[in-house]
Amino acid sequence: MGNVMKIDEQYVDWIRELKNKIRSAQLKAAVQVNVAMLNFYWELGADIVKKQETSLWGEKLIDRLSRDLMDEFPDMKGFSRRNLMYIQKWYLFYSRDAQLVQQAVALITQIPWGHNLAIINKSRSSKEAIFYVQKTIENGWSRAVLTHHIEKNLFKGQGKALTNFKVTLPSPQSDLARQTLKDPYNFDFLTLREKHDERDLEDALMTHMTKFLIELGSGFSFIGRQYRINIGGKSMRSICCFTMCAYIVMSS
Repeated sequence: MGNVMKIDEQYVDWIRELKNKIRSAQLKAAVQVNVAMLNFYWELGADIVKKQETSLWGEKLIDRLSRDLMDEFPDMKGFSRRNLMYIQKWYLFYSRDAQLVQQAVALITQIPWGHNLAIINKSRSSKEAIFYVQKTIENGWSRAVLTHHIEKNLFKGQGKALTNFKVTLPSPQSDLARQTLKDPYNFDFLTLREKHDERDLEDALMTHMTKFLIELGSGFSFIGRQYRINIGGKSMRSICCFTMCAYIVMSS
């Protein structure tokens, strides 16, 4: 009886640790997607500004760009005319401060796009904006809480020249983490092509599953894709594109 209770306690501890690892892995993946998307937005903003200065279209460039990209990627809201205008505004807002821009990009790509828009729409300077970006990362603010602090002018009371640009992963329990995980722009950015086939879906799942298993660490092994299983005496191809198993070693 004592050994059974010990095993139960060990399992409870293990499953708690595993849940935390899963949440951490999910958050790291979501942040990586967000960083990739916002780095792309930054480059796109720079390209738009440059093309407007050198092309014959000027301001009409965004209209044409939106139509062409939406035709190719109809499910992606990020290429709407309105969002392309925001991307341009976001780039211009920070790029004007040459001394701050490199450090700024390292920070602003760590928070969701909606947070970024709230900050540039309400901040008077890039220094003030970076203050709110840093506070958001440090405190795990949701967009609503962030907006409240901006409207209450927290920068005026606490703002100072920022020298520490250390980027840290938000707590998995924070509002910022939850919004990053559920950010529709991140899902939008990862959209598969409309006519994807089974192999496309399998390859996409396999890529993410491999990264996920690495995050979990030891104790998990990959068996194989298109793995055959026996059901009712019949051999069938697994309906899942991956199979994994866990080996649990507990002392009795």
